[in-house]
Amino acid sequence: MRAAIIAALIAAPLSAAAEQVGEVGVDWVGNDIIIEAIADPDVKGVTCHVAYFERGLIDRLSKGNWFEDPSNASIACRQTGPIEIGDIDRDEDGEDVFRTSRSIILKSLRVKRIFDEKNQTLIYLAHAAELTDGSAKLSISTVPLYGATKAGTTGE
Repeated sequence: MRAAIIAALIAAPLSAAAEQVGEVGVDWVGNDIIIEAIADPDVKGVTCHVAYFERGLIDRLSKGNWFEDPSNASIACRQTGPIEIGDIDRDEDGEDVFRTSRSIILKSLRVKRIFDEKNQTLIYLAHAAELTDGSAKLSISTVPLYGATKAGTTGE
């Protein structure tokens, strides 16, 4: 089991880098809401903003769970320039755009992109992935593809 977990972590796809663009203090014990911008590495012109809760030192000391942050997050994705679609996964299960750890090993926050070809829409799903239990905490955002081009082609 441990070998499978390590292999999965090593084989995890590289994902987009996040840039922190905001931090809101929510209480006196140092808990914050972090807001990060994530440019989709395979779809030029789309940026997602993800907000999540980060526990402060005092909260970690007083309540335990030292190495874990909550799973819940919120996402909003928008067109931030001309959209150019690169080589993206068009399967129903989509592909990871971003992944960050929410605990030492067992929990991660993921942003997955799914292409709804029929409706010409990119769907971005932020969700927690936990090895021990699944999580129903999720958030979704969509970007319609009005006149988007495929990388290496010109628009119609």
